[in-house]
Order: sequence, then C-alpha cells, then structure tokens
Amino acid sequence: MTSISISDNSSNFSGNSRSSLKKRTLLFRYLAEINLIFGFWYLQWRITHSINFDVLWISIPLLIAEIYSYLGGVMFVIGLWRPLVRQIKSFDQMTPPLPRSEWPTVDVFVTCYNEPPKIVEETAKAALTMDYPPTKLRVFVLDDGNSADMRTMTERLCIEDLQSPQLQQEAARIDAEHSCLLQRLKQLENLTPNTQAAEQWLQASSSEPMVNQFATEFVQSLRQFILWLPPDHQSISDRLTTERKTLEKAIRNKELELVELSRFRYIARPKTPGVAHHAKAGNINYAIFSGETAGNFIVTLDADHIPKPNFLKRVLPYFYTYNLSTGKYDQNKIAFVQTRQDFYNIPPGDPFGHRANLFYGPLQQGKDGMNAAFYTGTNAILRREALVSVGLQNFADEFTKDEKRLDEFDLVGGVSSNSITEDMNTAMRLHSAGWKSIYHNELLAQGLAPDDLSSTLKQRLRWAQGTIQVLVRENPLTKSGLTFWQRLQYFKTMYSYFSGFATLVFVSCPIIYFFTDIVPVKTYGSDFALHFFPAFIVNRLTFLAATWGISAREVWRSEQYAIALFPLMIQAVWSVFTGQKLNFQVTPKQRQSGIYLRLVWPQLVVFTLTILGILWSLYCFAIGHLNNPLVHLLNGAWAIYNLLLLSVIIRASVWQPPKEA
Repeated sequence: MTSISISDNSSNFSGNSRSSLKKRTLLFRYLAEINLIFGFWYLQWRITHSINFDVLWISIPLLIAEIYSYLGGVMFVIGLWRPLVRQIKSFDQMTPPLPRSEWPTVDVFVTCYNEPPKIVEETAKAALTMDYPPTKLRVFVLDDGNSADMRTMTERLCIEDLQSPQLQQEAARIDAEHSCLLQRLKQLENLTPNTQAAEQWLQASSSEPMVNQFATEFVQSLRQFILWLPPDHQSISDRLTTERKTLEKAIRNKELELVELSRFRYIARPKTPGVAHHAKAGNINYAIFSGETAGNFIVTLDADHIPKPNFLKRVLPYFYTYNLSTGKYDQNKIAFVQTRQDFYNIPPGDPFGHRANLFYGPLQQGKDGMNAAFYTGTNAILRREALVSVGLQNFADEFTKDEKRLDEFDLVGGVSSNSITEDMNTAMRLHSAGWKSIYHNELLAQGLAPDDLSSTLKQRLRWAQGTIQVLVRENPLTKSGLTFWQRLQYFKTMYSYFSGFATLVFVSCPIIYFFTDIVPVKTYGSDFALHFFPAFIVNRLTFLAATWGISAREVWRSEQYAIALFPLMIQAVWSVFTGQKLNFQVTPKQRQSGIYLRLVWPQLVVFTLTILGILWSLYCFAIGHLNNPLVHLLNGAWAIYNLLLLSVIIRASVWQPPKEA
C-alpha cells in the first residue's frame, strides 16, 4: 500500500468533469458501522460495570478521555462517509471549447515576509512560466518585509521576463496591431476633407438637379448606405468623427496593453506603527484593495511553493458550467479550488511527519463530498468576486460593532483576519455565505517543509492556536449559513485539537499503575477482554480501510505525531482560553540547526517514567513480589505502545541532516 491516488488526468469521459465515490467506500462504511456499535458497547460496559469508585480521581478522567475519543471517532467516520474522487478536463480541452478571448485574467500572489529572495525567485519564475496566455496572467510578490533585496530581485526578474521570447512575440503582435490602427486613423484623416467636399457638393447639387444627375444619385445612394451602417448618424462627417474616436480608443488600449506586458510586479504595503497589520491576511487584502490587482481569479502561493506549468489549466474548469439553453459557459458558485500540498525537501523517513497524504487525501475528499473542503492558504485558486463580497460583508458586520476599524478596511475585507489561521476561517465564511468549494486531488505545486523540530513545532502550534481561536470567535455550530455537514466538518477539526488532555490521561495510567498498583478499571479479566479487544480490532480495521492507498509507514508516523504532540495541544488550548496574545509566526524556510531536547521535556519525562515503571514491574516480578501479573502484562503492553508513539518526537529533537560527502 504505497501508492497515493490523485485526480485522474485522463479525458475518457463525457462532459468536462465528473465525480464518483472513492474506491472501497462501501467497505469502509460497513466497517465504520460495526466499529461504532462495538465502541458504544464497550463504553456502555465501561460506564456501568468497570469504574473503580475507590479511585475516582483517575477513573473519571480515563472514562472522559475514552468518551472524548469515541466521539472524535464518530465524527471521523461521518467525515469520511462520502469521499469524492474528481476528474476534470484541462481548460484548453473542454467541450465545447471556451474561446481564448474569454479566458479569465488571473493574479498570482506570492506571499513572503523574511524569506531569502532566492526562494521567492524560484516560485515566481515557475508562476511566470505557467501555461497560460501571458496577457491574462499577472504575478505579484507581496513582500510584507519590504526588503530592498526582494525589490531588486523583482525588478531584475521583471526585465528578464519582458525579454523572454513569449513576451517579445506578444509585444510584436501588439505593435503590429497598433501600427495597423495608426494607419487606419491616418487614412481616415486623409478622407475627412474629401468627405466634407462631397457633402458640400451634394448640397449644391440638390439645388441644381440637372447637373450630372447620375453622379449625384450615385453619391447620395452611397451616402445613405454608409449612414445605414450602425451606429446611426446624421451625416458622413458625424460617422467619421465617431469612427475616429473609436480608433483613438483602440490605439490607447493597444498602448496600454503594451505597457501591461510588464506582468511581474512588487507590492509592499505601508505599515503604520500602532495599527494592526493582520499578518498574512492583511498582506493579501492590501493587494486586493490597493488597486494594483484586478484578476478575475487569485492564486495564493507561499513563498516556497513552486507551481507546475499546468496548474491553471487543471483548476480553472471547475469555475465554469456550460449552459445548454444559451450555448455559452456561465460562471457558477464555486468560490475556491484547493489542490494537494506536498514538499520536495523531506528527508528519508520523514522525521518530522510532514507528509500529509491522510489530510490531502481521504479527509479532504470527505470534506469535498459535503461541500466543506478546506482552503489551506497555498496551492489554491479563489474567485475574486466571492472573496471580496464575503470579505466586505464581514467587514461591515465588524464595523457596526467598532467604527474605529474603518482605518483597517483594506486589511480585513477579503481574507479573514479574525484568526492566525486565516485560511480555514476564510473558507468557513465563504461556505456560510452560500459559496461552494472543490478539492482537486492532484499535486500541482510543491514547497519547502521545515527541516528542524523548532520550526515544525512553531508551525503546528500556530495551526492549533488559530483553529481553536476560530472556535472561540466564530463557532461553526452557531454560525448562520452553514449546513449541518459543514458545521460537523469544521467542528471536527477544532475538536481534534483538544486531544492533548485525553492523551495525557492515556500515557499517565500505566505509569500510575506501575508505581502504585492503582487501576482505574475495576476488572482486567475476561470481561474486559470480551469488550475491549473486539472494539479495538474493528477500530484498527476501519482505520485501515479509511487510509487504504497510503503507506503504512506514513499512517503510523501520523498516528505517532497525533499522540506525541500532546503538550503542544494543551499549550494551544490554554493560550487561547486564557486570552494570551497570539502572533502570526512565519515558518522559517532555512534549517535552524541545533539539538532540541529542551522543547520536548514533557515527552521526555513521560518516556523516562514509563521505562522506569516497566523496569520496576520487571524487578518486582524477579523477586516474586508482583501482584496481578496479568494486569501488569496488559499495562506493560500499553506502556510499550506509548513509548513507540512518543519515540518519534524524541528522535526528531536530535535529528541532524546527513553530512555531505
């Protein structure tokens, strides 16, 4: 099971797109139903027959942790109930074809703050070479750090782009069309005196009808024919004047088109001290409302995410629906299309757990099946109309509460600035306003992953804090406009970030037992085995069906980090609910070398105590003082499982890249 399924690029189907349930969905559903029944049966037994009332201080937390996990499992199963696999024809292969003159304009936003210009340059070059008409594509570096080096790089690359064969060809075409229009204007100006003389001659001929009657009638007929042509005019002179204005406007447009060939640009917003800047959200919103960008669609790319040439042609078809009654393509209600995210610098073994084929696979496909696909901030394309209209509506709502926010208009209208995870909150607002989303499961851009534990933990903490921040400020369960399934998908993600407390209970129970012989469960005999093991086995089979197609190693690594990051999850919840100030921290794009054992001291403490507990249990067994060997054996197996889960982050804290030969 090492292959990762992506969107099918083949065009062997009718229409321009189609979707179907992911393979083995029915198998997953059957297992999921059995899993939920067995899980409920186990919990019912735990509540009614196994609570140790002598030690409620640990019995109740363990029971709550198990209930929390079961509810999370229920939402996980529902979230994967309808995973969609989409197929799409490329933009230039749609049937019937959309005329190239009607292709939309696209702005590519490359957001950066303090990244090295070389990294941004690679992304910008890839964006400029995307397979799309050059006059309809603009690439903007949104430099929130206002770096002189970044500006210099942008100016140099802009000149290089203007000298590229593609743009030179466009410039030659525009220049030829401009020359043709100038020639027509000159001919028109030369024709004007003759036309005026002809008009005077016709007026004179009307008073002397016998003078060259045939020529007069011919010229009058020709004049009438010209005036019949739209638009209507009283005289040929008026017609020529209108034609001259039309030509002059066309000439100005061609001159503007020539100037607009400069399609790589730099935007650095001003930052007034003491005024909230709203980090990445403010950076994007300033570009939207600055007047320098006007594309129908906006592609957002992180500074290090390099798009493939076919990026636009693979995602734009989702925004168009063919209308049989009119014979034309209509705009639909799709607000954004999110594509896969992956990285090109992950070391062998993925020590930091950056591979996210579980999220950018079954989870996003499941969300897509319920019109709840998440926007994740990069490798996505958004409809400007949707982003601006929803952003302005939310700004209006916020302005009614606090009129002082008027000064922030160009920073908060668009992408949500209400959380440090602006992407998910933006998607939720778009969904609540009735817009739709698409998840396109194809790798169309790759980026740089943090390759040290410090940067990784900063990134994960920001995700956790921002997600919980959205729960506090815009709870999806109470937000109007969302469907039930959308509420569930958003809340499920937020709910998962409270797992740190449950994990703390799970890793503590074996340690407590080893040193105190205190058990939170009243019986570990056959009754326990009868209820626990069937539920556990079916649970693993269900998870196996859900993750089919993802390598077992990656699934295990994801499970390890879900448990090993429990202190970070607790920190995130605590920081949000205690009202601590949360700052958007840009993930470093260069390795921060060092040993980071100090960052994982809680895991080290649990790891050490677990090993000491196992050794103490073995010592007691060796000297013949071990009570309840079966219970010690079960807790020993539980403890070893915990050690395997926690070991990943301890190894990551001391990981060093291989030395180059």
